[in-house]
Amino acid sequence: MEEIKYFHQPTISESLGNGWYVMKKYFLWLLLVVIICSIFDSPAKFGYNFNSSDKFASNPFQSFPGFLGLAALGILVAILVFFFVKPVISYGAKLIYLKCTRDIDPDLKYLFLGFQRNYLNIVLAHLLVAVIVGFGFVFLVIPGIIFACRLAFVPYLVMDKGFDPVKAVEESWRLTKGYGWTIFGLGLLCIPIMIAGLICLIVGIFPALILINASFASLYQAVEHAKRSE
Repeated sequence: MEEIKYFHQPTISESLGNGWYVMKKYFLWLLLVVIICSIFDSPAKFGYNFNSSDKFASNPFQSFPGFLGLAALGILVAILVFFFVKPVISYGAKLIYLKCTRDIDPDLKYLFLGFQRNYLNIVLAHLLVAVIVGFGFVFLVIPGIIFACRLAFVPYLVMDKGFDPVKAVEESWRLTKGYGWTIFGLGLLCIPIMIAGLICLIVGIFPALILINASFASLYQAVEHAKRSE
């Protein structure tokens, strides 16, 4: 296991502080990570773009079958990307943030590492967490928030420890015991950070996303270290 060169207390303030440290030190690398991830964050990008110059707009009845076909194709591609591509990129990005948290030089190859190994675990873990959290939101909102907080470490455990989906969920539930409010508080702070990023000429959203992701990776590292020390 890699030696941890930097760690801190599992609190909101220290996680944000370490997130800021990570962002400053590895800003350009993490900016590339955010840009690449943003390509896969909007399944709508893969949909068909209809505008006034489309043949459908000028003759909707004649083009209706083609319209349905293109729409169905766009939806299918979006679904495939959301379930089978985006999780791999997202989990890979979290591994890069975690490496930076440990003061280990990042490598963009980690973004695509899941396609070479651990692919099934990543896809199934993503699906399992989505179902559990979604189930919680269906039966009132509060259980969904609790599940989301308690399962926040699943991506790190899959990528860092190589856990299977069930083991990652169980371990995340164990690790986050006693830290649910900390995770929730850090999540709430993401809102003003994102708003501040948007206010800063829109482009400020990039450092805001880096800070948020680096802070959550820092919190995982701190909690994991604290649990091992108990």
